[in-house]
Amino acid sequence: MVTVLVGAATLVVAAPPAGAVVRRTATLHTTGAYVYVRNGPTSTNRIVAAVRQGTRLSVNCQVFGQGMAGRARTTGYWDKLTSGAYLSDAYVRWYPNRSVPWCSASGHRAVAAVYSRTATVTVHRGPDTRYAVVGRLSNRQRFGVACQQWGQRVQGPRTSSPIWNVLATGRQVPDALTLWRPGRPALPWCGQSPWSGPVSQSTFIRRVAPGAQAGQRAYRVPASVTIAQAILESGWGSSGLTRRDHNYFGIKCFGNPGQVAVGCRSYATHECGGGRCWKTRASFRVYRNLNGSMVDHGRWLAERPRYAGAFRYRLSPERFAMAIHRAGYATSPVYAANLIRIMRRYHLYRFNR
Repeated sequence: MVTVLVGAATLVVAAPPAGAVVRRTATLHTTGAYVYVRNGPTSTNRIVAAVRQGTRLSVNCQVFGQGMAGRARTTGYWDKLTSGAYLSDAYVRWYPNRSVPWCSASGHRAVAAVYSRTATVTVHRGPDTRYAVVGRLSNRQRFGVACQQWGQRVQGPRTSSPIWNVLATGRQVPDALTLWRPGRPALPWCGQSPWSGPVSQSTFIRRVAPGAQAGQRAYRVPASVTIAQAILESGWGSSGLTRRDHNYFGIKCFGNPGQVAVGCRSYATHECGGGRCWKTRASFRVYRNLNGSMVDHGRWLAERPRYAGAFRYRLSPERFAMAIHRAGYATSPVYAANLIRIMRRYHLYRFNR
C-alpha cells in the first residue's frame, strides 16, 4: 500500500486541503516471473534484487531515467522504492491512478511551493512574463511540476534563474520563485526523450550516420568527421551527458542553450591547456533527442567564424578534422589524431558519399 501526498505529486495548480491523502496501490505487472530492481534508473546500474510478478510495491518517489518498454507502459519514469532500489515504471500497475512525487537529490520526496516576497505569484502561459497571466498562486502554496523549460531569467528572493517549472496544464511558474523541499529534483526538460540505453558499436554508427549525412548536406561538415566526433565525445554513447541529455558532442552552454537545445545542465568534466589537464565543472547543452544534437553540431561549426577555414577542406575529412582542432574545437592535444584514427579504423569515409 502506498500513501502519497496530493500536493506533492498531482500535477495541478491548487493544493489539496490540509491533511488530505490519496491511498494508491502499485503492483509489479510483467510477462515474466520477476523483474530486476537496480541501484539507479538505467539498465546498466547494478542489480540489487529481483521482484516477483504481482508483488505489492512501496514507492517513495520518481526520477526520469532510461526509456523502457514493459507490460504496463513504455516510459522513462523510474520509481524509487522505499528500500532505496529503482524499478522502471514500465512494469508497474497503479490503482486507481498514478501519482508519484519527484525525488530530490537526497533521494527523498521533493515538494514544490511558491516562494516570494509578495503575497501572490502570477502563473503565465509560457516561460516569460510577457506571456499572458493565466492564474495566481499564494505565497507558500504547493503545486505540482511536470517538467522544466528554459525561458526568461527571473530574480527570486535567493537567486535568479532562467528555468521555469511547467504544470500539467502547461502553465508555468519561475523556478526562482519556487521553494523545493527538502531539495530540488533533477527534472526532465519538457519534450525530452528518456535516457538512451547501451548499444553495440555497429548499432551506434548506424544510429548516428543519418544525422551526420543530413549535417553534411545542410552545413557541409563531412559525415565521417561528425560520426568520429560523436564516437569520441560520447564514448560510443555511454557517457552520462549523452545518455541522459542526448549531447553527443560535448557542446557547452555559454549563458544559454542556443536555438536548438532545450536547456543546460552542469556536469563534471576535465579541461586541458598549457601541457596539463585538470578536473572542473561546466554547463552543457541539453537536447530533446539525438536529432537535436546532430543539427546543433553542424550549426555550431558552420556559424562560427573561427571554423570558417576548415570548410576549405570539406572534401578532405582528415584535413577538416585538423583544421577544427587548430581552431580550438577541443583542448586535448591529440584530438585530431584521435578523430583520424577512428575514421580509418571504422571506414567512416563511406558515409561521405
